[in-house]
Amino acid sequence: METTGVRRSLTWLLLTWGATRLLLLLFVFKVYVFPGPDVTSDVSIIYQGWYDVLRTGTFPQSDVTWQYPPAAALAILSPALLPFLEYTQAFFLMAFAADLAALLLLLYAGLRPGRRLRGAWVWVAGVPLLGPTVYSRYDVMVTAVAVAAVLAAARHPKVAGALVGFGALLKVWPALILVGIRRRSVWASAAVTVVVVAGLFSVAMPGAFAFLTFQRERGTEVESLGSLVFHIARHHGWNGSVLLNYGSVEFLGPWVTMVSTAALALTGMAFGLLLLWRLAATRFEAHTAADAALVAVLMFTTTSRVISPQYMVWLVGLAAACLCFRASRMGVPAVLVLMACFVTVLEFPIWFADVVGSTPRGIVLLVARNGLLVLATVIGMRELWKATVPKPAPEVPVPDQAEAPAQEASASS
Repeated sequence: METTGVRRSLTWLLLTWGATRLLLLLFVFKVYVFPGPDVTSDVSIIYQGWYDVLRTGTFPQSDVTWQYPPAAALAILSPALLPFLEYTQAFFLMAFAADLAALLLLLYAGLRPGRRLRGAWVWVAGVPLLGPTVYSRYDVMVTAVAVAAVLAAARHPKVAGALVGFGALLKVWPALILVGIRRRSVWASAAVTVVVVAGLFSVAMPGAFAFLTFQRERGTEVESLGSLVFHIARHHGWNGSVLLNYGSVEFLGPWVTMVSTAALALTGMAFGLLLLWRLAATRFEAHTAADAALVAVLMFTTTSRVISPQYMVWLVGLAAACLCFRASRMGVPAVLVLMACFVTVLEFPIWFADVVGSTPRGIVLLVARNGLLVLATVIGMRELWKATVPKPAPEVPVPDQAEAPAQEASASS
């Protein structure tokens, strides 16, 4: 009976994945037009421009929109594996392949004894909720690597470490997976991978680490938590501006630096809370690494001065990895992430003009999406703490030495 149920669930899961991914491909190939601005322009203009530079053996050192670690070059160059297609077409298919790889990893993990397919369902449902943006950014490729690292942590620590290190050189955030891992072999493997891969890029391609200086003058991105200050302030005389800056639409003007600094301070506080949790936690189980990774990325995403729509792919992938484990406590945060994905596709790209214009509808969408992320973060951290940090033992009252003889005499009488 149980085997029949699993087969039925697997059949529906694969059919749903196929139907939704076909629809995404139809959107990015523009067979159907998705509402809002064209989200594929980043591939056809920005990515293809980087591709042309990277093929010459150097990083785009004069382009401040290149803000990625050196291994990101591999993602941008990956369409070269399909030389018979145009760059944009090849990129969409590479993103599709990464989506498929993540699904297969989640299926392999979910079908093992003691696991379940709920994680794969989160991935199948969450990705299409974000619309064609998923296949128009390389974040789905990074997420597939991160999912592989989380799922490998329990049984293949050295492999997991190598994947974490490689993922960090793709887009930094997979390094947060290490927060919930105690095995030194994972940390050592990650460090070796970073040193070796970064060293190779440094020697082979000039400008591998130029990206480190390209974010100094960033403002506050219009979809971030801190941006709500300016969305509301624009209705009360704030005279700043909204411009395309460093590759994203940002607020620039009075008080922006202060709000951006506050966001960095919140990120620092999040790091401090994670450090406190790590010092206090004593119960680490097979699912703890996945749960901790989701909470860590939620904390750093929510407090960031930039919350681009593609960041949600990270959260969907980690939530899916968590729910492969029966004992995971991230069920509620995962549902909140899926709800946030649906609101995200409404604010970008469908009604992005309202967001940029700070209309009431745009503000409501941002409050809803960012509120869901904050709630998921708070609940996730609380559940992680409860599952891993033991409660202090109740104090047993010790009778005063002066009272002890009197109590003994009373007992003997």
